[in-house]
Amino acid sequence: WATENTRWAIWDAMHRRETYATTGTRMTVRFFGGWDFVNADAGSRQPATTGYAKGVPMGGDLSKAPSGKRPSFLVAALKDTIGANLDRIQIVKGWIDAKGDLQEKVYDVAWTGDRKPGADGKVPSVGSTVNVANATYTNSIGEPELIAVWTDPNFDPTIRAFYYARVIEIPTPRWTAYDAKRFNVKPPAGTKMTITERAYTSPIWYTP
Repeated sequence: WATENTRWAIWDAMHRRETYATTGTRMTVRFFGGWDFVNADAGSRQPATTGYAKGVPMGGDLSKAPSGKRPSFLVAALKDTIGANLDRIQIVKGWIDAKGDLQEKVYDVAWTGDRKPGADGKVPSVGSTVNVANATYTNSIGEPELIAVWTDPNFDPTIRAFYYARVIEIPTPRWTAYDAKRFNVKPPAGTKMTITERAYTSPIWYTP
């Protein structure tokens, strides 16, 4: 995220790690972390304004947790204008445990439809509209936009941690499905014919 379309601004954005990647789609993603985000912030039509005012953007650092507070995150995503709808937004938390091993936990923080998390805390699949034989899909499921505020329910202010956002689209035909349709061939058994495109943000790091 550069302040302007110049070589210098783009380099500055990369230097401060305010970047995200996608698997090819052109969705738009914003991700901010801080100590004072509230659910009402997800109703803003200017999440970046709120994000910069109350926290740090993707690639930023949090430290010295205020007494009694847990980190909260504002995350927003907008679909590729000519692509698939969004399925969900996840936040991935990572930390080093007492044995020195890396641990990670994935939290579903925003999703489409009236799905409810199961006993394991995971939201069920959004389903699929892909017609493999014709290599087509429809945007009759999912939503064009998702935004949420999430607070870490298991925060330990004494442990270093990182958080990044992952945005997942509804399933779409994979290139193998397009090729099979175009060349009228039957793919080998076991060929994957659908894909769920996604985006990943730079992490926000917490240091005690």
